[in-house]
Amino acid sequence: MARSGTPSPAPTPSAAPAGRRSARLRLRAAWMYYVEDMTQTAIAEALGIGRVTVVRMLADARELGEVKISLSREIAQLRHSEIALEQRFGLREAVVAPMVSRADADPLAVIGAATGEYLSGFMAPDMKIGVGWGRTLLHSLNFIDDKPLANLSIVSLLGGVSAVRKFNPAEFAWQFARLLNASCYLISAPALVDSVETKRALIERCGIGPAFHMADSLDAALISVGSMGTEANSSLFGHFSDADRQSLLAAGAVGNVLYNFYDASGRLVDHPLNQRVMSAPIEALRRTPHRILASGGPEKIEALLGALSLLRPTVLITDEVTAATLLEQSANMPNFPP
Repeated sequence: MARSGTPSPAPTPSAAPAGRRSARLRLRAAWMYYVEDMTQTAIAEALGIGRVTVVRMLADARELGEVKISLSREIAQLRHSEIALEQRFGLREAVVAPMVSRADADPLAVIGAATGEYLSGFMAPDMKIGVGWGRTLLHSLNFIDDKPLANLSIVSLLGGVSAVRKFNPAEFAWQFARLLNASCYLISAPALVDSVETKRALIERCGIGPAFHMADSLDAALISVGSMGTEANSSLFGHFSDADRQSLLAAGAVGNVLYNFYDASGRLVDHPLNQRVMSAPIEALRRTPHRILASGGPEKIEALLGALSLLRPTVLITDEVTAATLLEQSANMPNFPP
């Protein structure tokens, strides 16, 4: 079973009785240790307590059953952010994971943990779930309840990458399906082909049409977004030339979903790469009943705002710092229709 904690920021000394403060401090320590992988010494320094106290609190958290694949999100400040996101972007649900250690930490771990917890409660037998790829989604596997579900199908929404530097789009779908003993359907083709004609031929005459068209009958889609920065998104731009990146930027691209590049308004950019990608059509994803978008980080704000317009997700899973920035930068935008 994966390690996870149920965190809750500690209130000020005057805000709650001593017993409640102690419980909240224990939950903060558990989150830092089990989700953010901080050392006990680092936790002691961050919380201003002794290392022996940290050891005792972690032991107490285990005994009390607080360390499990579950996140406590009943925190007033976070719930306020969730409601604001739901209203601003027309979401059915927003999940905002706390950044307990420090605001500038990499949110990958906390978003992955929140995504795994959400999926564990969301998935049901007989579902067909389409999935994207990326570091955040791969990290969520550590926090998914690995209880098999009858007749569950996992569908990869993007072809594979033959020369893998870090991540292969098919890897997440395969690991996800194996974790739950589910059927797995892959697009047996490169993520990007050389021409529109090749794409059409692969779909129509080379046997991948059935898997490709499964996007039309999904119950849910789980996706993340990629930014246009080479450092933050090296797993993407390791497969494209710098000339490709520069031409995408010139076309107005701010991010990508499944190698589909879009601008700040959520419109697919007019670029040849968008015609050659072997991915589920964006139109099909927008028709999927449940559209779960999991992503965050300072380098992805512009990409996330564009993706919220492009996909109109029903669920957004992110961290509290990203949530605050999204709300701030979208303050002058009209609220999305439900």
